[in-house]
This record gives sequence, C-alpha cells and structure tokens, in this order.
Amino acid sequence: MPEACIAYGNDHEQALRPRSGSGMNILVVDDHAVIRAGLRELLMSTIGAACWEAESAGAALAILAERQPDVALLDLALPGLGGLTILPRLRELGVRTLVLSMNTDPIYVTRALQAGALGYVSKNVAPDELVTAIHAVAEGRRYIEQRLAQELAVQGTDVRHGLPRLTEREMEIMRLLAAGRSYMEISNVFGVSYKTVANTAGQLRTKLGVARTADLIRLAVEIRRDGQPPRST
Repeated sequence: MPEACIAYGNDHEQALRPRSGSGMNILVVDDHAVIRAGLRELLMSTIGAACWEAESAGAALAILAERQPDVALLDLALPGLGGLTILPRLRELGVRTLVLSMNTDPIYVTRALQAGALGYVSKNVAPDELVTAIHAVAEGRRYIEQRLAQELAVQGTDVRHGLPRLTEREMEIMRLLAAGRSYMEISNVFGVSYKTVANTAGQLRTKLGVARTADLIRLAVEIRRDGQPPRST
C-alpha cells in the first residue's frame, strides 16, 4: 500500500492522507472505483485534499457517523438508495454537498439543489472548474457548472423555486426500473410495502401518459440511455 494511503472500514471505504496540503477533507461517493481513484488523484495533486471514499449511500452515511468532511462529492446514480434520496439527510448532518453526475437536465439540477446540494457539476466538467466548485461549496457558496447554469437561464428555470414534475421518490423509482429492479426489490430498497411502490408506479403511468407497466419500464430505460428525465403530459 502506498505510504500516503490508509485503508479503513471495509473494502469499499478508504482514507487518503496526503503528507501536506490544504487540510481539506472530501468524501467521494460514487459506485465506480475507477472514478473514485481518478478523483482521489486529482484532488491530491491539485489541492492536497484528504479523500474518504464510499461506493453507496449506506457506506457514506456510515463514514459520516464518525467523520465530518468539508465537502461531499456525490453521484446521483448510486446502487440502492440514490443520491437524491440521501441529500436531505446530508443537509441535516451539516454536510456541504457538490453533486457530480452524468445527469445534466435542469430537472435534476433543480431537484438536487432543492434537496440540499450546494453545487452541481457534470462528470464532463473540466478539472479546474471542478476544483473551483469544490472551493466554492467548501466556503458555503452555491456553484453550478457554467454550461448548466446557462441552460437553466435559457429555459427560465429558477433553481430556488422551480418545481420539477416528478418527486425524488418517483425519479428514484424510474431509475431503479431502468436498472431492471422489480416492484418487490424496489419496495425493499425504500423499506415500504409492495402496494406503495405499485401505487406510485400507477401515478407515474398517469403522469407520463403510458398505460402499462411494461411501457413505463421501457420509458425508464430510454430516459437512462438518453440522459433525459421524464416529462409529464
């Protein structure tokens, strides 16, 4: 193990302690090990940050029970409970969160900021802008990637008051349906009854103008493939 790297907890959590640097502690929450490793190297080399890693919402919350990062870098598409679901909890814990996601539609940006994120950037953001965003969020300032902010402005979206058409729970169910999860599996993820998930799926079919569950699943897969969120009709 490299001298600067200290592992703790299970195999999915890791602390990286640079010999010197900014003293900033950053929690990276992403289910892809390669992305976590790339972010770790970037943050060490640019700002000398110490990085803690988690591959899921549960692992992130376990780390936060013992440690208080300056910033959490959070992916939205996590296994099990997604990033949107845990954002309110992170806010309650006083964690300043910067979303780092492949989802770039204004509906996701708006919902994430409403749920408690201080900033939002895409995974295609330039490294220097990511570092700028991290510093802004660490200081308690809101930061939206320049390109995304321009799209919000063009569409007239108010990230403080705009109301997306789907709730966090509905968006998470769409994501899990696209991942091939059954209603029973989704009910286990959220800790609710099968009937609750089925009723929510029925509401989704009405909102999205589809008649069958198969059509809802097909639409969810198309949304994931195209990177576009559902629109109500």
